[in-house]
Amino acid sequence: MRAGYMDVGSNFHIDQQPGYQFTLRPGQPNDAAACGKICYHAFKAISERHDFPPDFPSIDVAQGLLDYTLSNPAIRSVVAEMAGEVVGSNFLWISETVAGVGPITIDPACQNVTVGRQLMDWALDTARDAGVNSVRLVQAAYHNRSLALYTKMGFVAREPLSTMQGSVPRVAIPGYKARAASEADVAACTRLHQSLNGYSREGDLRNAIAQGTAMVVEHDGRISGYTTQIAFFGHAVGESNEDIKALICAAPEFAGPGFLLPTRNTALLLWCLEQGLKIVQPMTLMSQGFYNEPSGAFMPSILY
Repeated sequence: MRAGYMDVGSNFHIDQQPGYQFTLRPGQPNDAAACGKICYHAFKAISERHDFPPDFPSIDVAQGLLDYTLSNPAIRSVVAEMAGEVVGSNFLWISETVAGVGPITIDPACQNVTVGRQLMDWALDTARDAGVNSVRLVQAAYHNRSLALYTKMGFVAREPLSTMQGSVPRVAIPGYKARAASEADVAACTRLHQSLNGYSREGDLRNAIAQGTAMVVEHDGRISGYTTQIAFFGHAVGESNEDIKALICAAPEFAGPGFLLPTRNTALLLWCLEQGLKIVQPMTLMSQGFYNEPSGAFMPSILY
């Protein structure tokens, strides 16, 4: 092992189908163009096959995300190559004791030949080597093959999710005031997340504060909820649904495909629908290893 990566060179054992010989190696920043193109076309192909809008509106957007993930030393990456050409990639985002997987994408021409299985094996082995005891992901509920793969690999479906999108409702939530988060809020927000979900996301929060996307909500003179961003890659927690409503109403926009709302939270889902928001697609939060049922109200990111 070196630099936190599993050794994914030619010695990495891969059970391959005849005629499909591929290798895995750590991702590099200069892989962004190839990986981004595959990411865009892979998501586009599967979503359009099931009559859902694609997660990425263009190749440029997909390449922008992959440029970030491949250039960020805190995000572990792996690339699959076949005959010298990139055919897939996967990423592991480690935050304290929990790791999130994705996006995992494979060239549509090279699917169903164990590439996806090996990319997931890499993620689980890398998490294990890093001492992480919980690995999580969010899966498109209409994608039967990925649901079957993750289930066979030991992931458990934890929470049905609805991707919500639309115009931000500009309504006041009495007694709840949202504002931009600052470094002075980190300790209180971290304690809140720990008490409601059983683990910390302090690193994600600090990154969001640095990027200017994090918000907190105050109630009865204290911080009662926060979000890194009301968006696909953002998460939120609150003591009650009112905290989440206030954060939703204070968002400048719902970036990307939208935000992920637990479908079982019927009261909050109904409120969103009454505000004119639409359900874009169903998704599923899955985990392997440590998981405790969140208390209070929450919205996961596309990672966990």
